[in-house]
Amino acid sequence: MLHRLGQIIVFAVLAALMFGAASARAQNYPIASDVRIEGAQRIEPETVRTYLSIHPGDPIDPEVLDRSLKSLFATGLFADVTIRQEGTAVVVRVVENPIINRIAFEGNSKLTKDALNNEIQLKPRKVFTRAQVQSDVQRILDLYRRSGRFAATVEPKIIQLPQNRVDLVFEINEGSVTEIRRITFVGNRAFSDSELRGVIQTKESTWYRILSSSDSYDPDRLTFDRELLRRHYLANGYADFRVVSAVAELTPDYSGFFLTFTLEEGDRYKFGKVDIESSVRDLKPEKLQEFLSIKEGDWYDAEAVDSTVTKMSDALGSLGYAFVEVRPQVKRNREAKTVDVTFNVQEGPRVYVDRINISGNVRTADKVIRREMQLAEGDAFSTAKMRRSRQRIRNLGFFDRVDINNVPGSAPDRTTVNVAVRERSTGEISFGAG
Repeated sequence: MLHRLGQIIVFAVLAALMFGAASARAQNYPIASDVRIEGAQRIEPETVRTYLSIHPGDPIDPEVLDRSLKSLFATGLFADVTIRQEGTAVVVRVVENPIINRIAFEGNSKLTKDALNNEIQLKPRKVFTRAQVQSDVQRILDLYRRSGRFAATVEPKIIQLPQNRVDLVFEINEGSVTEIRRITFVGNRAFSDSELRGVIQTKESTWYRILSSSDSYDPDRLTFDRELLRRHYLANGYADFRVVSAVAELTPDYSGFFLTFTLEEGDRYKFGKVDIESSVRDLKPEKLQEFLSIKEGDWYDAEAVDSTVTKMSDALGSLGYAFVEVRPQVKRNREAKTVDVTFNVQEGPRVYVDRINISGNVRTADKVIRREMQLAEGDAFSTAKMRRSRQRIRNLGFFDRVDINNVPGSAPDRTTVNVAVRERSTGEISFGAG
């Protein structure tokens, strides 16, 4: 008890000393008799005062003035702020950022004004700041780079107007499309460079691809190319294959890219033991034997495994097992170079499709995409059907990218399926002679 009382006394003494030191320090500063606001035009002086940490009757502490200065700059409303002491008065002088009267684009022909306006954050009648202008310049450059124009440049110009207003003009030099000069593969032994170039979606630039965008650099397409290479090798027995890196090198004049895929093929495997296990009541594995499309001794094929899962899932659905999942379990035998596959059939959670949302389609109607979906609102949710729906939509040939995922729905037993697509550019050319 005495020890605790001693601690309380020590804390009280320390607090008194700190308070006394603060009081002594405050007593050394003059007391502010007035806080004047100068330079405010659109913004009311009272609004400026709300951001200040000093008020009439407070000590004129330099730390407090510095905190007030930072608070005013953080609002983004002012191009310049100064705080000075005149006798016992504090004078806050502000220079307001101008208001944007109009935003214009010059030199753009490949991208429309609407597309550029949707990309930038600055709008007419908003406060102009140089930081936001630089951010919008970078957004415009990123938009051009996504369309393959890495040589594009953007220069913002400001036209001063009366009443502290400005016109903002983005002068754009779009440049030419940055082409794919060469595609190289490193580490490939089983397949030649020309065979692998036929697997990926990105192509080298040639004269007959004038209406195609596949010979321009696209980071998303490069990611998809890595997946295409992985599928190709897994379908041909290379279970340990991986893409070590995919590097795009831009030429100094921004006119072309050199793509280099570094591959690690690994060994080629064959199928080992293929088996089916079932934990579903009244479902014997023998009923699913006829749907096996793989057998022991064949070269390992990941696509054949997926195909078998799809066939089994469809068969189980037709037999009335709506909430059953088929999960392949793969076990590698690196010494024997075989892969054992066990198809595990088990009860899944009872989940129904609540809603299907489609986004990203501009020219393609929703009904065209829904026609290829194997799922509909109210159906029992199936991962296999979702995968098959993704493949069917891709097979239409209308889209560069198709992403389908599910998120929790309006209830624990409901799920929402989101379909996001990106349409590819289409074109047609014909020649005739007589």
